[in-house]
Amino acid sequence: MSYINKLFPHIDVKAMDYMGDDYVINVLKEAQDKNLKVLLFWYPKDFTYVCPTELHAFQEALPEFEKRNTLVIGASCDTAEVHFAWLNTPKDDGGIEGITYPLIADSNRNLSSTLGILDSTPKDHDSEEKSTLLEGDHVSYRATYLIDEEGVVFHEGINHMPLGRNVQEYIRLIDAFTHFQQKGEVCPANWEEGEKAMNANSESVAEYLSASAN
Repeated sequence: MSYINKLFPHIDVKAMDYMGDDYVINVLKEAQDKNLKVLLFWYPKDFTYVCPTELHAFQEALPEFEKRNTLVIGASCDTAEVHFAWLNTPKDDGGIEGITYPLIADSNRNLSSTLGILDSTPKDHDSEEKSTLLEGDHVSYRATYLIDEEGVVFHEGINHMPLGRNVQEYIRLIDAFTHFQQKGEVCPANWEEGEKAMNANSESVAEYLSASAN
């Protein structure tokens, strides 16, 4: 099911931080209690291939998310112990040493199954491609959720396992939603912070399209 314009599930899950502390986290309460937006991104599995490139990309952009009062949280179905082992593996060895945001350890798959983002395709052992893409391992796809300060989801998206995400697009989406929150204007295609937005009426649309055509 889609969670767009709905509260994110109220589910406690384990998490691990880079200091080696494991604890319980509730994404909905993180947003509501701290009055923050939350970017929650799921990846298939620790110690794999596309995944570390995404985790490092989110880390590099972390100051931009923090400037936008947005908490970044990573998540997979690995255990907290496996997360900690990967957090202590150097980048040169394919690890994620240097990641400072928390990683959810949904090893019982309570949250990921509620969200409906698990791959449950039976593995075809005759297919090298499927094995490489982790299909049938009952792990999560590359799902991403943007959640507002009230715990309501304003963006969700799911990539297949071989497709890495564009981190800058989430910054753009947060800017656009914040603009809507603050000014009530809607943001057209390819809108970026500082550009002209529109009122939600036909006159404003016509004015915008006319200006962009000239």
